[in-house]
Amino acid sequence: MSDGGVHGREKLSEEGVHGRELYARLHVSPDASDEDIKKAYRVYAQVYHPDKYQSHQMQDIATENFQRICEAYEILSDERKRQIYDIYGMEGLVSGLELGPKLNTPEEIKAEFERMKQRQEEEKFAAHVRPSGSWLATLSLPEFLKGGSIMKGMVMSSEVQSHVSRKDTIVLGGNMAVSGDSGGGAATAMFRHQTSSASSMEVVASAGLRSLLGFNTSRHLSLHSTGTMGISVSLKDASVNLENTWTRQLSESSSGNIHLILGADPNIAVGWQRKEERSSAAGELKFGPTVFGAAGHYTHHFSSKSHGRIGGRIGSNALEFEIGGGRRISEYSTIRMLCSLGLEGIFWRFELHRGSQKLIVPVLLTRALNPLVATGALVLPSSIYAFLKVCVIKPYYRKRENQKILEKRQKVSSQVLEARAAASNAQTLLQNVANRKQKKQAERGGLVITEAVYGNLKGHSKSEEETTLGMDNELPLPILDVTIPLNFLVDDLGQLKLHEGIKKSGIMGFCDPCPGEPKQLKVSKVSYTFGDHPYEVVVDDYGGLQLP
Repeated sequence: MSDGGVHGREKLSEEGVHGRELYARLHVSPDASDEDIKKAYRVYAQVYHPDKYQSHQMQDIATENFQRICEAYEILSDERKRQIYDIYGMEGLVSGLELGPKLNTPEEIKAEFERMKQRQEEEKFAAHVRPSGSWLATLSLPEFLKGGSIMKGMVMSSEVQSHVSRKDTIVLGGNMAVSGDSGGGAATAMFRHQTSSASSMEVVASAGLRSLLGFNTSRHLSLHSTGTMGISVSLKDASVNLENTWTRQLSESSSGNIHLILGADPNIAVGWQRKEERSSAAGELKFGPTVFGAAGHYTHHFSSKSHGRIGGRIGSNALEFEIGGGRRISEYSTIRMLCSLGLEGIFWRFELHRGSQKLIVPVLLTRALNPLVATGALVLPSSIYAFLKVCVIKPYYRKRENQKILEKRQKVSSQVLEARAAASNAQTLLQNVANRKQKKQAERGGLVITEAVYGNLKGHSKSEEETTLGMDNELPLPILDVTIPLNFLVDDLGQLKLHEGIKKSGIMGFCDPCPGEPKQLKVSKVSYTFGDHPYEVVVDDYGGLQLP
């Protein structure tokens, strides 16, 4: 195979999301040469060829496994098929991608596959509707204690975005605000047209509290910068506002923007945002003839579910500091609680974010900046949350997760039993060669693996599984003994190498004993040339392993 083909596979391997089972079957690396693939195929063909066995049962087992080896060799030995598999896995091979001469490079293959997927999604695209909205209710504890109404105000907004074609979008929205005995609302309609891959335009009309007509256009000025320009005319007083926004990507994780408004209330704002894996931050500086201020916030993710947040605002009409945190309660929902201290008083603010919907409830505790109340407002929620987390939240989520695992295992139990039977059959044919290798290594003081398991290691012992999940004896354990296939893979030099980036369930003699659960390989008993000391190594499902 040409160097260019290998280079293309290395480049695209970072984008691959499949387990590369075919490479695991032949026990070769994703950048293996044609000769490496042929050599690996011959090794397995000597074990799994049906002609090597006399009994019909063994011939049937060998035939099934030999077909798996042949399928892997057929695809990986064909340059174009291998390129498609490296990019999109088996999905790309069965999707109908043309393998003719026009698809000569990985880039062309990828572009063709994307075009096919886009054609399949176009019919669904026109019917796509995405709603969003927010609801803010302001509560006042001092007014309630005086016998007044606890509700001081409410703001509601809703928006529905619908794609009428690939390039055209309609957005319909409205908002309502109530404060005391007064209130108002507005309805807004917007039409957006994608004029090209780099530019779009919008026409906006609003009626109600802020009646206006507007026109916006945006364009990608370069690979890392975007510009937006807009004009709006108020139907109430005929005033005109001009807006310009420039956004630039400063690095892989940060961006900056400048927002300029010319009109009845001119101002300019300079903002900055940064988002990394465990933290995010944003800040803005705004100034004009009648306004001046700065705002910023920082969020740190302690885990995939919980985060802490601090922020503040200072300026001509604001002085506020807030601190708090939140937790993700489901795939699409997050709750957050913040304590805010400022000129308007001391607040608790509760937030619920679900998808593009959000509920915000600020609760005024006191308008006076009382140190005792401020300390209590900060300490009390943290203490309550810590208690609930230890005594209620963690036990509840642990029970719910265990129940989900149990239900999933019950659902796929027949599939797992079938896969384990196939793995056992594959190991049966490997056993003779593995035993010979193990004996040879033992005689020369080389590498001998006496115990290895693969799967969800948290369920290694049956007693632990029964205690944690309340499982019955009919469900298989989420682990598989893989001592035989690993001894088979030990080479003549007494070395074992498992390639990084390849899902281990695809190795001959392996299977997936717990679909959808995190898996690891644990090699716990090994003898080496340099001694028989206890040795244990654990690697992730896609991690590499080399012994010694």
